[in-house]
Amino acid sequence: MTGPEISTDRLDLWRPAPRDHPAMIDLLADDEVRRHLGNRPTGAVEEFNRLCRNAGSWALYGYGIFTCRARGSDEVLGICGVFHSWRGFAHGLDDTPEIGWIFARKTWGQGVASEAARASLGWFDAAFPLRRVACMINDTNLPSLAVADKLGFVRYDAHEDEGGTLILLERLP
Repeated sequence: MTGPEISTDRLDLWRPAPRDHPAMIDLLADDEVRRHLGNRPTGAVEEFNRLCRNAGSWALYGYGIFTCRARGSDEVLGICGVFHSWRGFAHGLDDTPEIGWIFARKTWGQGVASEAARASLGWFDAAFPLRRVACMINDTNLPSLAVADKLGFVRYDAHEDEGGTLILLERLP
């Protein structure tokens, strides 16, 4: 791909590429960024696997996570998109489109996640109309729950795991 898939006022959203690997390592190195993701340790191997999962959703299903860069720049601010998930605990999160986002701490509180998620959903809805999209967010991640609410997601269940309580949300067609 020679350019971004989507551009917003502040962001360029690209499909995953090998050049994203170093930026993913940097993005997820911040403990605060990982805090609501189970806060598992990360490094080059884990972020390579994440990059391959993100690319795999695109290859297998035609949609997936975008690498979000500052508009007109190579600076990676985060990742966001609708990807194909299989969480393995049922509750409507197996074999389904799921939206997710992870952004650098310096973007928090500026509406960047909402902007990227809105653009990702718009792209997904145009390409795959009338599809349910799920979402899971740690119950302590109030900013992400607010983003999901702005996007029209509603709670339908919860799931307990080693990281705490996950709020399960959906947006119906």
